Amino acid sequence: MNAGHTADGPRPEDVARPEGVARPEDVARPEGATRPEGDTRPEEATRLEEAARAIRDDEDMTTLLSTHVDADTLGRLHRRLERAAERADLVDVAYTTVDSPVGKLLLAATPRGLVRVAYAREDHDRVLETLGQKLSPRILRVPGRLDEAAREIDEYFAGHRQAFDLTLDLSLSRGFRRLVQTRLPEIGYGQTRSYRDMAELVGNPKAVRAVGTACATNPLPIVVPCHRVLRTDGTPGGYVGGLEAKTALLNLEATA
Repeated sequence: MNAGHTADGPRPEDVARPEGVARPEDVARPEGATRPEGDTRPEEATRLEEAARAIRDDEDMTTLLSTHVDADTLGRLHRRLERAAERADLVDVAYTTVDSPVGKLLLAATPRGLVRVAYAREDHDRVLETLGQKLSPRILRVPGRLDEAAREIDEYFAGHRQAFDLTLDLSLSRGFRRLVQTRLPEIGYGQTRSYRDMAELVGNPKAVRAVGTACATNPLPIVVPCHRVLRTDGTPGGYVGGLEAKTALLNLEATA
């Protein structure tokens, strides 16, 4: 008999895990489970191990992990993992992707608020990797946490929203960049300012290039409207989403 197989086929732990599905040992302990008496390991380690044991004992879950997984089954499995992780508060960064007129957008949020909006050209996988390094490795696709952000962005592109009412987590920005980014929402819908205007607004008229860098590194494009900042001669200048996306946003607001 080959290693990694039983008489009835491959063991669940030896089956390749579909992309995007968390490992069973990374799923939260079922609600109501307690630590064994005398267990002195860190609380989180105990919860994870007990969750893994619960999943192994779940015949339905074991079946899902042991067989070919189609899209519908994968979706059901992932939703169950989402709920388990949410119950144990094991998700520090939730994310989802949404379609938009400027391409697919990645939205990510922490318990403090929306922390990242990323264009496809930024490479969503790389963005998630960076979030794992800078914020927390406990990242999971949990669309429900981003429902409000997705709805407001959809309303913006439909021409029904001119300002966002989302709670933001600005922890990815520091110092002067953060200062500039916090002032960007003061540029009204359909209006523009130059990089020089923004430098003067934050009290450092000579920091035109630094303002450009702050706009280019804005972790929340669209929601924090760096697209409304132009060169002094009125040309668009650079943009994290590319010139086409910046032009599309400016045109959308100009015709509303």
